[in-house]
Amino acid sequence: MIDEIQKLLDQYTAWLREKTSLRQIKDWIEITTPYLDRHNDYLQIYVRRDNGSFIITDDGHTIEDLRMSGCELESRKRKDLLNQTLNGFGVKLASDELTVHAASDNFALRKHNLVQAILAVNDLFYLAVPMVASLFLEDVTAWLDLHDIRYTPKVKFTGKTGYDHLFDFVIPASRREPERILQTINRPSRDTAQSVAFAWIDTREVRPANSRAYALLNDSEHVPSIAVIDALKNYDVRPILWSKREEVGQELAA
Repeated sequence: MIDEIQKLLDQYTAWLREKTSLRQIKDWIEITTPYLDRHNDYLQIYVRRDNGSFIITDDGHTIEDLRMSGCELESRKRKDLLNQTLNGFGVKLASDELTVHAASDNFALRKHNLVQAILAVNDLFYLAVPMVASLFLEDVTAWLDLHDIRYTPKVKFTGKTGYDHLFDFVIPASRREPERILQTINRPSRDTAQSVAFAWIDTREVRPANSRAYALLNDSEHVPSIAVIDALKNYDVRPILWSKREEVGQELAA
């Protein structure tokens, strides 16, 4: 099992290195990552030196794009969710820019945290229909509470690679069931599934041996593709369609 997981991690890092490109823009370096945003464009971040360290930023694109799409972030609830998500990755919000500071010895980790924060914010706040009032994470939280499913929200684990991974909910072990880690995916896609899968395979060795991972997929607007479902299953993450959530209600409550 260890050799199999190591091979998967090696494949992931090789893909990440191969698909990343750099471009000089005055004092900044533009990093084009292999991750896709919701427009199917490659996600880009920017780096420059700052007094012997580095500033890494999204240049304000994430928040600006959400606002232009009709997703305002002015309500207290949405601000709290935004801050909670960013804090989990150690990312700061400054004039609508998502930023981190990094030194040479932690640059890879800080870059990873920023990219994961951008993906998480996009997934958390993007509403397919701007008039929709609730967020998927709010719906999941309300459902867990309704079924008396005990949980700890927004739990961060450090994986085997040293990268931090933020999970939406952790349901503690009981006499009947092991620890269960639950991640929501508002817009199921190959990239979001791969991100969750990597977080799990990187984390599972530092969790109890019988821990299980679940991904709750929002299928309210679009049915996730078979490729997304298979990608999660292949990495031992159990996909659960939101429309079929009642099938696992008792299992998660146990």
